[in-house]
Amino acid sequence: MQSLRAGYSALVLGASGAIGQAFVTLLQSDPRCASVTALSRSSQPGFDLSDPASLERLALALADAGKFQLVIDATGALTLDGRGPEKRLDELDAQALLAAMSVNAIGPALLLKQLLSRLASGERVIWAKLSARVGSLEDNRKGGWYGYRASKAALNMLLQTAAIEIARRRPLAVIAALQPGTVRSSLSQPFVGEQAQDPLESAGRLLRVLDALAPTGRAQFVDHAGQSIPW
Repeated sequence: MQSLRAGYSALVLGASGAIGQAFVTLLQSDPRCASVTALSRSSQPGFDLSDPASLERLALALADAGKFQLVIDATGALTLDGRGPEKRLDELDAQALLAAMSVNAIGPALLLKQLLSRLASGERVIWAKLSARVGSLEDNRKGGWYGYRASKAALNMLLQTAAIEIARRRPLAVIAALQPGTVRSSLSQPFVGEQAQDPLESAGRLLRVLDALAPTGRAQFVDHAGQSIPW
C-alpha cells in the first residue's frame, strides 16, 4: 500500500473467511505494513455481528492497540441458518430477511460506530467494506436474491451516510464499498463455477484499487477492476 505512510497498521475484520484470510496474507507480506490485526468470530478477541454487546467488547479490547491506517471489513453472509438467497417473492421469510439485515448491514454499521475511534486522524486512512454488485439499485436487472440485495443496499446507504460525517473530522479518509468479483469461498461455492477468482487474486486487485482512490468526502462503490458501480 504505497498511499499509506510507511509503517502503517492494518485491521482485518472477518479474517477467517476466504477473502479475509487473503487480505491478511497480502498485508503481512507488505514491507510497508508494520502490523496486521486479524479478527473474526473465532479470534481472541472475537465478535458476533448479530450481538451488539460483543462489538462493544471488541472496541474495549482494542482500546490500547494503537491507531490503524487501514481497516478492511470482510464480514458478510449469503447463506444464513441453512437458507440460501430467495429466487422468488413467495419465498420471502421475515426472520430470514431480518437475519440478512443483521449480518450484512446492521452489524457492519455498528462495527464502524464502535471502531471509528481506532482509525488514525490527520493522515490518509482507509475504511473498506466488502459489499456486492447486487446491492446496486440501478444495476439490478435480474431480480431475485431479495434479502441479500436489500441488506447490501442498506449497507451501502449506511456507509455513504457515515462517510459524509467522517469527512468532517477526517478529510483524508477514504471510505469504500468493494465488489470483490466472484471469488471461490464457502460463501459462494454453491452458486459459482470454475470461473471464480482465487481469493488472493481478488484481494490483491482490491488493495491496488484502494491504493488509487482519492478522498472525496463521500463513500465510493467500486469493483476489483477499479470501476465505479452505480449506487
